[in-house]
Amino acid sequence: MTQTVDHIAAHTFHGRKGAVSNGFRYSVDYVLLDAEAELDTPPLFSRNRANVASVRDQDHGGEIGQGQGAEWVRKVLSAHQLSQPARIMLLTQPRILGHLFNPGSFWLCFSYDEAQEMVAVIAEVNNTCGDRHSYLCHHPDQRPIGPSDRLAATKVFYVSPFQPVEGGYTFRFDITSQRIGVWIDYAQQGEAGGGGLIATLTGPRAPLTTGSLLWSLLRRPFGSRRVFALIVWQALKLWWKRAPFRRRVLPPAHEVSRG
Repeated sequence: MTQTVDHIAAHTFHGRKGAVSNGFRYSVDYVLLDAEAELDTPPLFSRNRANVASVRDQDHGGEIGQGQGAEWVRKVLSAHQLSQPARIMLLTQPRILGHLFNPGSFWLCFSYDEAQEMVAVIAEVNNTCGDRHSYLCHHPDQRPIGPSDRLAATKVFYVSPFQPVEGGYTFRFDITSQRIGVWIDYAQQGEAGGGGLIATLTGPRAPLTTGSLLWSLLRRPFGSRRVFALIVWQALKLWWKRAPFRRRVLPPAHEVSRG
């Protein structure tokens, strides 16, 4: 049975905490798809082949450019002695005309019971240096992740030259059939007056169509190239505000941290 792909015309908000304030809110396009099923897609969208918009397994689940898709997710869950899910979905920005830069993607894992509730999430984080690290989020007893649940993880990965590696994340996920919501609260240690960042990704779910894809390209042209340019613009603003700058730290040897 084929599965449709959802289009999330989302908004992302980033708000910096601490002595140097900065915040922005941008629109961004994500897709949500079943990572293992055969997909029913509009003509301008493809999986694992070139198109106007596409999602490729090699881009996700493991080392950048050598991803294994959902197979990698199942290996990660097995390595951490977690139950295998009935369904794995990928929430990500698609390639647009072959180009991809994706700061964050999310693997959503759903249980085998009748309710098929979300029991684990792997947050896949990329930085502008070409590095990747993933955070595995779940309850110790693997009970469903509710919309008000907070899941903690220690930050171990260099994301921005304007934030230290030290500190911790608090993740919150609210995924329904109508919309998606992801909230990440980064608490920074050691900065006077507190520090860190609030990042959110929210938006309605709707079937991906040729019309919705073309409309998103008109409103938000260049896809991930636009995302990268906006990141550079915000970095310039922080540099102008004299935010402390930190050199790149190599990613940890282990590719997944457990929250």
